[in-house]
Amino acid sequence: MQNSSFSFKEIDQEGSETLSVIANADKLNSWFYQTINHFCTGKTLEIGSGIGNISQFFIQDNKNITLSDLRPNYLEILIKRFPRFNQNNFCLIDLVDPEFDEKYKDKFNLYDTIFAMNVVEHILDDQQAIKNCHKLLKKEGRLVILVPAYQFLYNRFDKELEHYRRYNQKSLNNLFNSADFKIVHEQYFNAAGIIGWYVSGRLFKNKLIPEGQMKLYNTLVPIFKLADKILLNKIGLSVMTVGKK
Repeated sequence: MQNSSFSFKEIDQEGSETLSVIANADKLNSWFYQTINHFCTGKTLEIGSGIGNISQFFIQDNKNITLSDLRPNYLEILIKRFPRFNQNNFCLIDLVDPEFDEKYKDKFNLYDTIFAMNVVEHILDDQQAIKNCHKLLKKEGRLVILVPAYQFLYNRFDKELEHYRRYNQKSLNNLFNSADFKIVHEQYFNAAGIIGWYVSGRLFKNKLIPEGQMKLYNTLVPIFKLADKILLNKIGLSVMTVGKK
């Protein structure tokens, strides 16, 4: 998802197919939303909205949110999916555009909250992306980032989705620190997903997340949520940090 990945911007076949599979996982998407919702207050910008799997919950709850993506085809999908949503609240944003300061200067110091779910791992210059988020936030605004966890879990899924890396809490926090954010919250998410990701992506070498596997996982989400509570969010398939400007 960065300016040099032309083929990914234009085609993104694996990414769109994966988003379509996840779109049907209503319990999982709701869990994502519940995890970040209380951090997302005021005028909010979603980076990398995709096809709206998380966006839908913000819109249903009448949140003040702007949906964005760097790919026009995804933005077209969002506009068609949410026809009653304010058309001014859709925009194209590339966090590592070489002309970022000029193109997006009207959005500097504009947002109370910015969040990105499973986006930053696609960006080669992730440090610049976080620094540019800092420019878009108001004073004391919050940045919420959730990304895939643990480099040892990197497998064919990651490769096909064009992930540059996976993170741990320390490496993600370092990104925030390098951009002068004060870290106010950190956690892992979805411990139960580790086994499925490893078996399906590493052992079976699947190219995409199997639809049947996602349906089963979605059914078991209430149990997996309980597991995260028991484990105190100390391990997980994903890792999250919240920082304040």
